[in-house]
Amino acid sequence: MELVEPIRDKKQIQGMKKYLRGQNTRDYLLFTLGINSGLRISDLLKLTVEDVIKDRITIREKKTGKAKDFPLSETCKKAIGEYLKETGLSEGALFASRKGGRPLSRVQAYRILNDAAKQRGIKEAVGTHTLRKTFGYHAYQNGVDITRIQKLLNHSTPSITLAYIGITKEELDAVYITLNL
Repeated sequence: MELVEPIRDKKQIQGMKKYLRGQNTRDYLLFTLGINSGLRISDLLKLTVEDVIKDRITIREKKTGKAKDFPLSETCKKAIGEYLKETGLSEGALFASRKGGRPLSRVQAYRILNDAAKQRGIKEAVGTHTLRKTFGYHAYQNGVDITRIQKLLNHSTPSITLAYIGITKEELDAVYITLNL
């Protein structure tokens, strides 16, 4: 399995969103909800319309079995609204495959994200885990304490979270260089 990275550049995130929206709103919503929720792809793909028509998502994580309950951002609410309006969906799998209405597979989701990244000229490895890593990375860059991100991602230690979200030695070294008290 290829090690993937977060998308660090906000312009690349906007480029991915623009490209995916041009493809279809389902793929745009997959990306948007993924980078704004930090959900694992297994939990993201099993979401139903009923799970997202409220202002919160409440699920039981597939990997950990833990309950997860969080509010939807305005960006997510808008993307969900656009998608549901366009598709007319009122129940069932949120990210339905075109073949039979079953949820997208992990492989399909990977192809969608990886192809979009290539189309946008992103050189770093991009896959389904990129969504979750991008969420954690940008939360950290926006000043969210690493222990909070650790809790959101259900990691056991802050060091695991730092490694997971791809904080590089150069980024840590920059603290020493720029502090200058």
